[in-house]
Amino acid sequence: MITPDTKDWTWVLRRPCSECGFDPVAVPREAVADLLRANAAAWAALLTAEPASQLRHRPRPDVWSPLEYACHVRDVCRIYTTRLGLMLTQDSPLFANWDQDETAVADRYGEQDPARVAPELTAAADTLAAAFDRVSGDQWHRPGDRSDGAHFTVESFARYFVHDPLHHLWDVTGDRVAA
Repeated sequence: MITPDTKDWTWVLRRPCSECGFDPVAVPREAVADLLRANAAAWAALLTAEPASQLRHRPRPDVWSPLEYACHVRDVCRIYTTRLGLMLTQDSPLFANWDQDETAVADRYGEQDPARVAPELTAAADTLAAAFDRVSGDQWHRPGDRSDGAHFTVESFARYFVHDPLHHLWDVTGDRVAA
């Protein structure tokens, strides 16, 4: 999993990802919602086409299984929906810390039912995509801050976010991003 350098996490917004191929500079902010919907459809197809045993299999002990990645993507969509709402309704909100690894263990990602995760991921992605679709004009410049000091505008937040589910689909399938 790509972890940005805490001193300069903005590299992920300035250049293509050397692993998955996502190029944030080439993606218009208005395209984020459609990219997210397409990504959610790909996750849903994967979760319904593969046997649960294969979806639960970790390729290495330190790498999440496809099911764990899917649960993570679902939860990232939910968290970003909340954060986007804060950015659009509050002045410079500070986002609460979220430990994704702790959540994966506490929520038992690897034991969840793929047939349930697929529609949950799709619904969470649709909700966030619809929220991005409603952003317009100066709203793209509204700020928000992560607890580690990372500062975003809605526009940079959108591009930063969409790399996550796209990259994780690459983690699972090896298919480079065509965006």
